[in-house]
Amino acid sequence: MYIENHPILGRSEPSETVNITVDGVPMQVRAGQMIAAALLAEGIAINRYTLKKHEPRGVFCGIGQCTDCVMVVNGQPNTRTCVTKVEEGMVIE
Repeated sequence: MYIENHPILGRSEPSETVNITVDGVPMQVRAGQMIAAALLAEGIAINRYTLKKHEPRGVFCGIGQCTDCVMVVNGQPNTRTCVTKVEEGMVIE
């Protein structure tokens, strides 16, 4: 799901990977990207469910203004995953 050849940005070079854990599942993702982008590339489009109606939420604005992409990252609740870079050993729930 990565964009390998962008019409404006050009070809993306292979990058290093980092190891993260998402809901107890270990995975390797490209270093330097936002958590939400890494999850989308791994086929994970739902970041959370609403409390009242249990409706799925994922990336909406992609610039940190809404709260649809918030998740628990390294024990810190309400982390905006669209503007937080992945780091080695990160635990995401």
